[in-house]
Amino acid sequence: MNHLVIYAHPNPKSFGKGIVDIVVKASEEKGANVRVRDLYEIGFDPILKASDFVDLQNGRIAEDIAVEQENIKWADVITFVYPVWWASFPAILRGYVDRVFSNGFAFKSEGGTPVGLLKGKKGLLFCTTGTPSEFYSASGMHNSMIQTSDEAVFKFTGIEEVKHAFFGSVPSVTDEIRNDYLEEVKKIVKDTL
Repeated sequence: MNHLVIYAHPNPKSFGKGIVDIVVKASEEKGANVRVRDLYEIGFDPILKASDFVDLQNGRIAEDIAVEQENIKWADVITFVYPVWWASFPAILRGYVDRVFSNGFAFKSEGGTPVGLLKGKKGLLFCTTGTPSEFYSASGMHNSMIQTSDEAVFKFTGIEEVKHAFFGSVPSVTDEIRNDYLEEVKKIVKDTL
C-alpha cells in the first residue's frame, strides 16, 4: 500500500505537523510505503498560469505538475493535512488542486459529463481549526467544507472519500485533547490501510 500525504502549513512546528508525523508512523506500522509532500517546504507554486493551459492543450505538462501527478499515480491512499483558513484550504493547497488535479489527469469529460480518473484510490482529510468544531458544525460550514473538498475534489475525481476529520480549537485546547486528536488520526489511518 502506498500512502501519499499532502501537507499545507507554513509552520513546521504546528499541530498539523504532529498529525503528519502520526499519519506516517501509523502507515509504516501497517507496512505502507509513505511519501510526504510538504507544499511549503518544497516551495510549490500554487498559481495556475495561462501557460499551464497552453501546455495541457499541446500535450505538455509543467515539470512541477508532472512530479506531483506521478506521486498521485503512485498512491493508493491520498491524505490532505491542513489548517482551515476562511472555511477552506490554504491558498497553497487550493493551488495544488487547481494545478495538479487537471483535466485529462484527474478527470475527463464524456459527452459533457465529468468522469473521475483516480478510481481505486482512497482519500483522507485531516484539518485543524482555531474555532470550536461545534461552531463550524452549527453554522453549516462543516457541511460546506465537505461539499467543496470531499465531493468536489475527491469524489469528482473518482477518489473514494474515506474520512474527513475536523479538529477544533487547536490553539486553545489542552494537551490531553490534542493527544486524543492524534489517537483519532492514528485509528483512522490504521482502519483505512
